[in-house]
Amino acid sequence: MRASRLIRMALLVQSRPGVTAAEIARELEVSERTVIRDAQALQDAGVPVRSERGRGGGYRLAPGHRTRLTTLHPSEAETLFLSGLPTALRDLGLADAAGAARLKLSATLLPSLREAAESSVRRFHLDAPAWFREPSVPELLPELARAVWSDRTVELAYARPGRDGAAPSTVTRLLEPYGLVLKAGVWYVVGRVPGEGRDRDGAWRTYRVDRVTGLFPAPGLDQPFVRDPSFDLAAHWQAQAVEFARALLRTTVTVRVTERGLRRLPAVVDAAGVDEALGSATGPDDAGRVTLDLPVEAEEVAFAQLAELGAEVEVLAPASLRARFRERARAVAELYGVGDQR
Repeated sequence: MRASRLIRMALLVQSRPGVTAAEIARELEVSERTVIRDAQALQDAGVPVRSERGRGGGYRLAPGHRTRLTTLHPSEAETLFLSGLPTALRDLGLADAAGAARLKLSATLLPSLREAAESSVRRFHLDAPAWFREPSVPELLPELARAVWSDRTVELAYARPGRDGAAPSTVTRLLEPYGLVLKAGVWYVVGRVPGEGRDRDGAWRTYRVDRVTGLFPAPGLDQPFVRDPSFDLAAHWQAQAVEFARALLRTTVTVRVTERGLRRLPAVVDAAGVDEALGSATGPDDAGRVTLDLPVEAEEVAFAQLAELGAEVEVLAPASLRARFRERARAVAELYGVGDQR
């Protein structure tokens, strides 16, 4: 384990001269004290790692020195080819560039490694969308990807879902697009809205790309925006994912659920909403039913989701949603001739 970490540290210092102890610690997921000890271990092994203090300092290799640790192991060559996700690259308009890069990379590998690398794509495939969901590529995704690559501020038109059955509304936002995330077959753009929020530099926002209805060059902003060098897309997404999912739950419905319906509830609505609702649940009543104030995305969404539970759930409020279920029940009863003795 430590030997692997030392190799990674040596390659990191070689590829990023001036990298700080804090940056190495974050990259290798160790403490800064461990970084200092590993630097000494590299020096003892003959790798001339130097630590320079002050502004512009950091870790560097001695001038003219390069490690000889860049030869790939077969397992490394295999996993390297897994880093490209064919479907995602195609959606982003990068399939041709990725194919050319793989060919060039293959040409640089030793013959003994070439077969190992190419075999990985015959053994592993990522299919991101969930079952029974037809994947769709947002029309503006490739253009938005180009803006991400070029650090270009854009003005986007966004269809914001209506609340409690209201019609969607369209808003426009200036956005510095920092990255794209593919989550369960749905693309999201993460960026900063200049001048919004408490931070003078802007507020971080996440938008579903399939709800972006227009994308235009930002008026008067011809130069690339300056990226925050400390921004880590993966870490940001992980930290915000739960909060983002909860932010989608803007409406509350009151339901009475059977014991069987309660077990099935997390499979049809947002599990985080169920966990929150259980904290204030009342019951069970004499029939074993529990009453919940359940956070949902919108009344329309709740109607589609809760309908899957059939008679295992009863909507108590809001009255408009209860009326919709009453009308659905009446239509189903008429369809199947409830009360018809024939």
